[in-house]
Amino acid sequence: MSASPSSPAAPDARAQFLDLLNTALQGKTLVKLVLARHVGTDQTLQRIIAKPLQVKGQACLSLVYRHQTRDITRNLALEQAQALVAELLPGSFRNAHLFDGDGEVQLTFSKKGKAMLQRHGAQAPREAASSGHDREKKRYLELSRPFLRDLGVTDGQGALIPSMSRKWKQINKFIEVFDHALASAPVAAEQALRVADFGSGKGYLTFAMHDYLRNNLGREAQVTGVELRQDMVDLCNAAASRLEHPGLEFQCGDVRSVVPEAIDVMIALHACDIATDYAIHTGIRCDAAIIMCSPCCHKQIRPQLHSPGLLQPMLQYGLHLGQQAEMLTDSLRALYLEACGYETKVFEFISLEHTNKNKMILAVKRRQVAENTALLEKIGQLKAFYGVQEHCLETLLRADGLLPGA
Repeated sequence: MSASPSSPAAPDARAQFLDLLNTALQGKTLVKLVLARHVGTDQTLQRIIAKPLQVKGQACLSLVYRHQTRDITRNLALEQAQALVAELLPGSFRNAHLFDGDGEVQLTFSKKGKAMLQRHGAQAPREAASSGHDREKKRYLELSRPFLRDLGVTDGQGALIPSMSRKWKQINKFIEVFDHALASAPVAAEQALRVADFGSGKGYLTFAMHDYLRNNLGREAQVTGVELRQDMVDLCNAAASRLEHPGLEFQCGDVRSVVPEAIDVMIALHACDIATDYAIHTGIRCDAAIIMCSPCCHKQIRPQLHSPGLLQPMLQYGLHLGQQAEMLTDSLRALYLEACGYETKVFEFISLEHTNKNKMILAVKRRQVAENTALLEKIGQLKAFYGVQEHCLETLLRADGLLPGA
């Protein structure tokens, strides 16, 4: 089943989907069925996840009704389960995802009840994905996704626009990094995720995050993009409304002026100088499970830096002094995150558009808090070695009492 561009399906799109479900069940090729975008009367119900099951030798579907605080499981005979699915679409659920060995078929209904059938290439759901040689080639998003066409990444036929190939690689790499972080983050599988993307720009990564969570993983998500440019905010909000992305919104402001009440995932890419510190501080203060930063412009530390005797011959060159200041700034950020209970990595991320800054600081909340006295001592020694008197993130954390043991 090869990927094809998203296009309005025939009037019997719903019937086609139900026929495909019947074929997958009879051929024993069904991996998983997900009913999402619940619009029924039970406001606690989020989605239904169905998988094939044998009960006393009889083929059944095991349906897990995923609520906000509990799961309810029903095992139904195939005919009974198919009748129930037909009854629920579209009255109770507006999205349906059918996964089999050939890939995914997605049925969506607009607010006016218009049905659309989309076929995606062979990309199995997370629990069915192979763990061998296919991992490197895995594509986390499909080019047929409508938001990519609306934002100018693909053309009207769903083909990648050549000038956007770099952006397309960046989007997929970002989602790959996030997906791996989510797998180890201390968040429940049924938990609705609250995501804040500071400096969202035209919204490429913000839309990708929302689309991946809701359509690929079938998770409820409230995603907020924060951007200083009002024209970008208006453009993205219009696109979110036009594309029917519920739970996605954009606000005008920055990390100092717009702070959601709670954040599970905090993103700040290309935040200049101490804006990265404010973003990390916001993530820690909101007890975010995942913090993703790509820092830029390291101005605060460099004027404070004095060259230790042994390093003076090397750091007399301005370029080297700047690189040292950058490395020290981001190392301290990572260490402060470690001290606040995060497992932290610093690695090279794919280059961002219009900049050669490609470093990412990724922090995932630990499930258990570790002793940090020795770590704080090492931070103090590092600052003393370079003569650093102030680091913005440390100042913010101490002001709020968020630096344990300090």
